[in-house]
Amino acid sequence: MSQITGQKYDLAALKKVGTIQQRDKEYFVLRLRLVGGDITSRDMESVTAIAREYGRGEIHLSTRQGIEIPFVPAGRAEAARNAVEAAGLKMGACGPRFRVVIACPGNTVCKWGTLDTKSLAREMDEKYFGTETPHKFKMAITGCPNNCAKSTENDIGIMGAILPGWQEEICTDCKLCVNVCPTGAITREARDGGKGRYILSEEKCINCSICTSSCPVNSWIPVKIGCNLTIGGTMGKIPRLGTILKKLVTDPEELRDLVAKSIAYYQKNGRKRERFGHMIDRMGVEKVNQEILNGN
Repeated sequence: MSQITGQKYDLAALKKVGTIQQRDKEYFVLRLRLVGGDITSRDMESVTAIAREYGRGEIHLSTRQGIEIPFVPAGRAEAARNAVEAAGLKMGACGPRFRVVIACPGNTVCKWGTLDTKSLAREMDEKYFGTETPHKFKMAITGCPNNCAKSTENDIGIMGAILPGWQEEICTDCKLCVNVCPTGAITREARDGGKGRYILSEEKCINCSICTSSCPVNSWIPVKIGCNLTIGGTMGKIPRLGTILKKLVTDPEELRDLVAKSIAYYQKNGRKRERFGHMIDRMGVEKVNQEILNGN
């Protein structure tokens, strides 16, 4: 049976396939699924043609790297959705489920990136997109603590991270690392009659790549490469930045396991229309972190 028949709409079912009723109930918005915000120029031409044929020729760029086609008449929404899929594109989602994964360009493009964000985004999206959850559920993957993809504002955030190490033998004592470190984690210790000694405070270090990317002679190098995993970030009416679940996860299998455990924990303990972060605050950060890490 069609989801759109006459004036009766199964709005919950339509949200599952990215078809959202507008304020003017005679129109719908079609939300497309763009993993990591990527789309080819050819696919963009298809989106433009669909917007012209089924809408008013308008395209909205969402805050989560998506494309939406507004002002599609209710009677044509199903045909428009079929046209999207016939063009080889995928529909997005709305409602209480796992949304499309967003990502920054990562280490394939950005000099600061320490993580292949796009490959990981495609993997996570393929596995979890559309999964039912107590409320909306968002994931963002960012290549470094510059946090361009705002991973800490999402229910699960994956942030590329490194632990830097200093190579004394090739250091030219230029002091650039001290000047560029955003948290003052690197200090210089003077020594009589020779070059200074550089010391890293792991407590202050935020695991960014500024020292390793900026050093002109590569005296700072990554000694560990992984990611920091946060849970429970959300914006909206009651903003909350994500809580660190684990820092410097270097094993991809461990990362996959922690993501799976986090989602399952929220599915088990979250109340209807309660965001993951608000569930964490209700239950207690330490309790939730420990139970996820221990697989409870």
